[in-house]
Amino acid sequence: MLNRRHLRVKVLQSLYAFMQSNNEDLSSGEKELLYSIDKIYELYLFQLMLLAELVYQEDQLMGENMSKYLPTDEERDPNRRMVENKTLRLIADDPILQKKARNKGVNWQGERELVRKLIQQIKKQAYYKAYMSEETVDEEADLRFVLKMINKDILPGDALYSFYEEKSIYWLDDWELVNKMIIKTLKNIREADGKLVLMDLYKDPADKKFAVELFRKCILNHREFHTIISAKTKNWDVERIALMDMIIMEMALTEILKFPEIPVKVSLNEYIELSKIYSTPKSKIFVNGVLDKLVEEFIRDKLISPAVSGLDDKSLQ
Repeated sequence: MLNRRHLRVKVLQSLYAFMQSNNEDLSSGEKELLYSIDKIYELYLFQLMLLAELVYQEDQLMGENMSKYLPTDEERDPNRRMVENKTLRLIADDPILQKKARNKGVNWQGERELVRKLIQQIKKQAYYKAYMSEETVDEEADLRFVLKMINKDILPGDALYSFYEEKSIYWLDDWELVNKMIIKTLKNIREADGKLVLMDLYKDPADKKFAVELFRKCILNHREFHTIISAKTKNWDVERIALMDMIIMEMALTEILKFPEIPVKVSLNEYIELSKIYSTPKSKIFVNGVLDKLVEEFIRDKLISPAVSGLDDKSLQ
C-alpha cells in the first residue's frame, strides 16, 4: 500500500512535529511515527466499510418503507439493484475486511444520519438513475457504478470530509492517498477472479524498519548534519532557513550517508521531489543546490563512492 516515498513523507511530518515540540524522547517520537502510519490503514478500512454501510442502510430503508401503513407501489416492490450490486456485496460480505475492521474498532455505528444523507445525495445523480434503469447489468457495470459513486459523491463530499476531520487530525494529509488505494483495490477485483484482496499497509516488511531507522538516524545525527549544512550556507542566516527545508536536507544527508544500500541518485531525486511539495519554489532551488554541493564533497572525500551512487558526472552539474 505504502511505497517508500509515502513513508518519507510520514517521516518528514513526524520529524517536523518532533522538532517543533522540543521533544527529546526518541522512543515516543518513533511511536508517534508508527501511529501516524497505522492511521492510514484505519482510514482505508473506514472508507471500505462506508461502502458496506451504504448497502446496509439502503436495505434497511427499503424494509422501513415496505413496513409503512400505506406504502407506494415503488416502496412495496423496490428496485434492489444497488443493494445487490456485486462489488458492494463483495465488500459488505468479506469476512477478512470485517475482522480487520473489528480489530481496529472501525465501524459506522452512530453515523446513520450521515450515511443516509449520502444515499439520498447519490440517488439524485444521473449516473445512479441510469444504472438503476438499465434492463440488465453485469459485474463490470456494477464496478463502474461504484467507481462513479466514489469519484462523484464520496471524494468531493464535504460532510464526509468534515466527519473524518473531526475523527482524526492525521487523516487530512492522507485523504487523497487512501482514496487512490480504495480505487486501486476495487479495480484489482478484475485481476483477482472476482475476489476482494485487501492491501497490506507496507508493500514490504522491510519498509517499516526503513521508516523507523530513517526517523531515528535523522534525530541522532541532527547536530552533525545541521553543522554540515550550515557550513555550506554561510551566505544564509541559518536561523532563517525554514525548518522544513532544513529537515528535508538533513533527511537527505541521513539517507545518503547512513543508508549505503540506497543509490545516492535515488535519495537526491526523492528529497528534491519532497522540496517541490513542501517548500516554496525558491526553497526547492536552494535545497537542490546545497545537496548537489554536499554530494560533490562527499564523493571527493570518499565518504560515498560514485561507482555505487547511481550518479554520473552530468548529474552533478
